[in-house]
Amino acid sequence: MSGEITLQNLTERLIAFRDERDWRQFHSLKDLIVSLNLEAAELLELTQWKGEKDFEASANDESVKAGVSEECADVLLYLLLIAERCGIDLLAAASEKIERNAQKYPVEKARGSARKYTEL
Repeated sequence: MSGEITLQNLTERLIAFRDERDWRQFHSLKDLIVSLNLEAAELLELTQWKGEKDFEASANDESVKAGVSEECADVLLYLLLIAERCGIDLLAAASEKIERNAQKYPVEKARGSARKYTEL
């Protein structure tokens, strides 16, 4: 594939991959959401039994990076399928979410704090 990779053309490739295999029949919205969470759990599993500092230090290790990369890709692909099914523009939704969060977490109140916006 040549050219810039965008969420749109990545989604198109994913849909083509799915449809070539006649898998849409297995991709109900509920099952896509369940699958997204299972893949997120596999990403989380990579941290199991590791201390925070040890895991952070291993982030540049090629095998760790490969595992994180693979699980992140799985999460993204299921998210693209969910967004496509629901007609959601993920880039617009993410941008709007950052704007909403900026309102809920103004710098002067939130800087250096892990508290929820209702506690600021």
